[in-house]
Amino acid sequence: MAGGGPRYERFEREAVEPEQFLLDVRKEKIDRVVSQRTRNFVVVLDRLEDNFNMAAVLRTCESMGVQEVHVVINPEAPFIPNSRVAQGCDKWLDVHLYKTFAECREHLKGRGFSLYASALREGATNLYSLRFDTKFAMVFGNERYGVSDDVLTGVDGTFWVPMKGFSQSLNISAAASASITRAVAWRDEHLAGGSGDLTPTEAQELRERFYLLGVKQRKRLVKATQR
Repeated sequence: MAGGGPRYERFEREAVEPEQFLLDVRKEKIDRVVSQRTRNFVVVLDRLEDNFNMAAVLRTCESMGVQEVHVVINPEAPFIPNSRVAQGCDKWLDVHLYKTFAECREHLKGRGFSLYASALREGATNLYSLRFDTKFAMVFGNERYGVSDDVLTGVDGTFWVPMKGFSQSLNISAAASASITRAVAWRDEHLAGGSGDLTPTEAQELRERFYLLGVKQRKRLVKATQR
């Protein structure tokens, strides 16, 4: 689903100049969003089964500027986020699918990421004690069983979300929302320039893609270029 999924990929490859069809206010919005996007902080979903939760996490990631979501597919529950919850946010994201966590881990480790899983267990680190000034991947597990044993043996550490009430756990989408918000806020507070970290090339590529996706009549425009 990289680049927003197969529904959008064919439009992204077409040689058009969509910015001429966008209002300045829309281009300014896209430019501002791109400037705050991060690829150095990513989210990993391990075998989720509820499509509401799938969509809710995607929507949180998009709204908080997290560009990449890495998904280890549950063989018993295809990754099909609830469209009413997602509200089309998937088209703005890079969603990478894997059959196993080992494949996901190899990909992220090859790019220099540290991986921390959400798990309430002995030795886990308080979320508020984590630093996010390096390449960091947060892993969230299945709604009923949490992260798999493969995850626990393959990550660099685990963390837990501190709570002040009687409840000792959160729904996956709520836990992800709290954790992602904390990570992005930490980056905004501690990193020069805030949480956005795209290189000039990455920013330009994403800007062009978002311009095209931002044109509601993109199907008609693409057909016009083929005449």
